[in-house]
Amino acid sequence: MTPRQRHQTLCYTIEGLNSFATVLYFTYLYFLLYDRFGYDDKARLAVAALLGLVYAGSAWQAGKFAQRRGNFTALKVGLGIMAAGYAVASQLNTAAGQIAGAVVISLGMCFTWPVLEALVSEGEEPGHIPHAVGLYNITWAWTNAAALFLGGAIVEKLGYASLYYLPLGILALQWALTVSLEKIKLPAAAPLCATPPEPGQVPAARNQHFVRLAWLANPFAYIAINTLIAVLPGVAMKFGLSPMLAGFACSLWGFARLAAFVVLWRWSGWHYRFGWLASAFALLVLSFAIILTVPNLETVLAAQVVFGAAIGLIYYSSLFYSMDDSDTKAEHGGIHEAAIGIGNCVGPAAGAAALWLAPQSMNAGAWSVSALLALGFGGLVWLRKKT
Repeated sequence: MTPRQRHQTLCYTIEGLNSFATVLYFTYLYFLLYDRFGYDDKARLAVAALLGLVYAGSAWQAGKFAQRRGNFTALKVGLGIMAAGYAVASQLNTAAGQIAGAVVISLGMCFTWPVLEALVSEGEEPGHIPHAVGLYNITWAWTNAAALFLGGAIVEKLGYASLYYLPLGILALQWALTVSLEKIKLPAAAPLCATPPEPGQVPAARNQHFVRLAWLANPFAYIAINTLIAVLPGVAMKFGLSPMLAGFACSLWGFARLAAFVVLWRWSGWHYRFGWLASAFALLVLSFAIILTVPNLETVLAAQVVFGAAIGLIYYSSLFYSMDDSDTKAEHGGIHEAAIGIGNCVGPAAGAAALWLAPQSMNAGAWSVSALLALGFGGLVWLRKKT
C-alpha cells in the first residue's frame, strides 16, 4: 500500500468513526431529554437551535484555525474537547448539565469536520478531487445511517450511558489513528497554478457561482434535517414506536441519502447543472412536509426516500463545489460546515417559535419550517436569475 493509499484509508476510517459516534449521541440525546426530563417538541427544538448556533459560530473559525495551525493540530484539539464533553456529561444528571455537555461536544466537533474534508482532498490532482469527495461522502453517510438505525437498539439494550461511553471509546481509537496518520509522509503536490488547465475544466467564475448556489441550498437541507431529528421522539410517539423501532423506521432517509451519494459519485452528469440542484430543493420541501404532517407510516416511509435523495444531492453539491478549484480547503470546509450550523439553528428555532405562538396546533412547527424551506427555494431561483 502506497503512502497515499494509507493516508486515505486512515482519513476515511477516522471520518466514519466520527460520523457514527456524533450521530449516535446527537440523535438520541433528544430521546434522553424526552424520557428523563419531559422535554416536549418545543423544548427539544430550542435545544437543537442552541447547538446549531454554537456550531455555526465556531465551525468557520475552526476551519481558519486549521488553515493557520495545521490540520492535525486542529483535529487533536477537536477530539480532546469532545472527549471532555462526553466525560462531563456522563456525570451530570440534570437537563442543564446534559445541554452544557452537548455544547462542549459541538464545539469540539467544529474542529473535526473541516479538517477531515480538507485531508481527503488536499494534495490530490484536480481531476481526482471528485473521486475523493465521493468516497468521503459515502463513508460518513453509511456510518451515519448505521448510527440512526442501530442507535435506538443500543439505547434500549445498554441504556443512555452508552451515549457517552461508546463515543469515548471511539474517540480513543480516533486519536490513535490520527497519530498514525500524522506520521505518513506524502510526496509534495505541484501547486495548482503550475498545472495546465485540463480540457473541459470549469472556469473559476462558474465554479464560484455554483459554490454560492450550493452554500445557499445546503443550510436549508440542514434546517430540515435538524428539525426532523429534534422531533423524532414526537414522531415515534405518534406512531407508537419505541426508540429501537423509531431508529429502524426513521433511518430510511439516511440510507436513501447514502444511495444518492453512490449514484452521484459514479455519475458526473449533475455537475454544474442548476436543474438538478433546483429539483432536489423542491422535492426537499415537499417530502419534509409529508414526513412531519401525514399520519400514515407507509406514506412517511416513502417520503423519507425522496427526502434522503434530495438532501444527498444538495449536500454533495455544497461540498463538491467548495473543494473543487480551492486552495484553502480547510477554510472552505469551515465555511461549508458553518452553513450547516446556520441551518441547524434556524430550522429548529423557527419550529420552536411557531409552537410557542400556536401551541394549540400540533403541526405548527412543521408548517413554519416548510414555509421557510419554500422561501429558501425562492431565494435559490432568485440568485440564479440575478447572476
